[in-house]
Amino acid sequence: MAGMGTQTIERPDVRTDETTEDDTPDVFHYVKKNKIAESAVMGTRVVALCGEVFPVTKSPKPGSPVCGKCKKIYERMKKDE
Repeated sequence: MAGMGTQTIERPDVRTDETTEDDTPDVFHYVKKNKIAESAVMGTRVVALCGEVFPVTKSPKPGSPVCGKCKKIYERMKKDE
């Protein structure tokens, strides 16, 4: 039956990574591992190595930008171990 084939219509997924500026972190911060899950579930605030205080709402993807202050502090901590 010619003309009766199924057409696939592509549409953008509504769950894309494109979000409004105010709910996407500019950079991701280093926080204590044991506090991440608690914050994500309970909504409690965490304190990053740089002193930034916020609730955990997103997980970084590989290649995500990292806070420069946190990175320097983390590198120093690794050297001191």
